[in-house]
Amino acid sequence: FFGFGSIPVESPADTIAMIAAASGQLGERALIAAGWSDFSNVPQFDHVKVVGAVNYATIFPACRAVVHHGGAGTTAAGLRAGVPTLILWMADVQVVWGEAVKRLRVGTARRFSTTTEESLVTDLRTILAPQCVTHAREIAAHMTPPAESVVLAADLVEESARLHPVR
Repeated sequence: FFGFGSIPVESPADTIAMIAAASGQLGERALIAAGWSDFSNVPQFDHVKVVGAVNYATIFPACRAVVHHGGAGTTAAGLRAGVPTLILWMADVQVVWGEAVKRLRVGTARRFSTTTEESLVTDLRTILAPQCVTHAREIAAHMTPPAESVVLAADLVEESARLHPVR
């Protein structure tokens, strides 16, 4: 999976060509979520599919890896799915999530603007390695299930409202 969220890529044609070449070298298929980028007039590749919005909770568990811009929600969805992650960050605020996936040993990160076909192949090989896949699955196994997270969040909000009433 490749997705860039609400951050448009500068050159969709070059981006899809790089993704197609890298995934082709590895014998992998690529699913690209267009996000806010316009991939309508780009080259087509048999092993690459571009789609609009996707449900991360449904798609990520079916993927071998998640490559994205480093948004907090996308990072969390990848961790929850137990899939290794490559963060290709574009804004400085996204660096923190790249460092987190490195620290957890569930992936790696780099600035998107410095990414080349060669570096993408190297990074994909890194995150598809068995030890990275194993760490990603272990982290996912320790995460709170979504239903419990919602209940806990609601409890915390209610407790905060009770302790700090608005006057």
